[in-house]
Amino acid sequence: MAVNPQTALSGLARAFVQKNRLSEADAVACSAGDGTANAFLHEVTQRKLLSPRDIAQFASETFGYPLLDIGAVNADFLPTKIIDANLVRKHQVIALSQRANPNRLVLGVADPSNMRVFDEIRFQTGMQLEMVIVEVDKLAKFVEQQGTSARETLERLSSADELGVPDVALESESEDSAAASDIDDAPIVKFIQKVLVDAINEGASDVHFEPYEKFYRIRVRTDGILHEIAQPPLVLKEKIAARIKVISRLDISEKRVPQDGRTKLVLSKNKAIDFRVSTLPTLHGEKIVMRILDSSSAMLGIEALGYEPDQKRALLEAIERPYGMVLVTGPTGSGKTVSLYTCLNILNKPGTNISTAEDPAEINLPGINQVNVNEKAGLTFASALRAFLRQDPDIIMVGEIRDLETAEISVKAAQTGHMVLSTLHTNDAPTTLERLKNMGVAPFNIASSVIMITAQRLARRLCSCKKPVNIPIESLLQAGFRAEELDGSWQPYGPGECDRCKGSGYKGRVGIYQVMPVSEEIARIIMTGGNSMDIAAQAEAEGVSDLRRSGLLKVRQGVTSLEEVLAATNE
Repeated sequence: MAVNPQTALSGLARAFVQKNRLSEADAVACSAGDGTANAFLHEVTQRKLLSPRDIAQFASETFGYPLLDIGAVNADFLPTKIIDANLVRKHQVIALSQRANPNRLVLGVADPSNMRVFDEIRFQTGMQLEMVIVEVDKLAKFVEQQGTSARETLERLSSADELGVPDVALESESEDSAAASDIDDAPIVKFIQKVLVDAINEGASDVHFEPYEKFYRIRVRTDGILHEIAQPPLVLKEKIAARIKVISRLDISEKRVPQDGRTKLVLSKNKAIDFRVSTLPTLHGEKIVMRILDSSSAMLGIEALGYEPDQKRALLEAIERPYGMVLVTGPTGSGKTVSLYTCLNILNKPGTNISTAEDPAEINLPGINQVNVNEKAGLTFASALRAFLRQDPDIIMVGEIRDLETAEISVKAAQTGHMVLSTLHTNDAPTTLERLKNMGVAPFNIASSVIMITAQRLARRLCSCKKPVNIPIESLLQAGFRAEELDGSWQPYGPGECDRCKGSGYKGRVGIYQVMPVSEEIARIIMTGGNSMDIAAQAEAEGVSDLRRSGLLKVRQGVTSLEEVLAATNE
């Protein structure tokens, strides 16, 4: 006997199907979540099947409860501590108002069909409940705001010198569940988790824990800029460092030398974020930097990275070739890793064998054989490359070409029928070829193996609150615009100010690229001893935009500001 899929659906999901707002297949697929509150609704919005506003209006009309735009409500005036904080987080509900006579509580919910939630809250509060429908995304933000903030946790930690959490009680996630449960109640653990979750939600790339003589601070890097988020009491520096080292499987007794490790923060059954952890002994304690490694950044697709159409076309043609070397260059933090992984994700097909050697592997990609370089154990880039060549590879990715041995093996692999992707730390594409020559690679080998070089920088993207700015023509010409481009057909923009960007005027970052195919003429310049200036002149003659020109195009498009481009491309 066939089972009707609707029988396994929640009340709201079943109503969507019955009213033909969702198909049965979509409703069942969205219901297969991790079991957390409102998981079905979040999945519906994430798949763009319905907007949060559409869901709220439907729930209001179907179940007969009033609809409230919670975005217009001031969270500071909402009643707190009426509902147990654990119930608020568990069921994703919010107390909107309290009436003394009769004893009633107005409750903001996204899913009014889950009666078990209301029974629990009614039992805990002893009050009669009135329902109001709110949008699921805005509700989640309100619940987060009413949860224990990092500042509140700090105040609680500051209230006593003894936290009741000795260093020896900090245990790694591999310990038994009972011990782990005890540790989860420790304020230090909750504080670190709060800091990391907030950093992930902000889109930060790094979290810095920094001890000084008189204070201890925590900063996060968002869109390339560091800003302070907290100053825990100085007495906690050892406990915070010990906890981070334990979960990163580092030696907590060794404080004299730098250490590197990894840890993972599991947000749900389907979402986990990896962190690369680095410790550094300083004058006043161990500084710890946690790099956030979000695998979803490699799944953005090449369209989201900021390549212009001609640059994207040239890059895709290069990586789809059966053999050759493609190099991505730029300073640390310029997005080289994301660009490489985006290319690997495009090339990652069932019929292709891909191997990577990295130091360390930052993003995990299923279907790709990733190797962490370990020089202490003798596993160098060069030795990993030699092993790859005996593993029947199609595509090889080398994290960085640092020395002549690695460069020569990479060149040999590119010449013998393999596609090789790698990075170098150079300022632009033409100087990369000269750098290889200075490393000792023969000009003929460079010309016959390297097929493309991409240089890149990251500039902050203007928020939607951007505003037109008037820039003198002299300044535009000095920046690199041509006179014929200043025809009044476009408007430069600068940063505005809104809540979305927290007043900075920028939200996210965009890549600025110089995509230079190695043409026959450029290869000839390499083989005849030409320098980087000769190569740059030929590339310009072939229509390759340098980094400044690519950045100025982003200014014309209103994607970023002139100040950002000048800062990112100021050689």
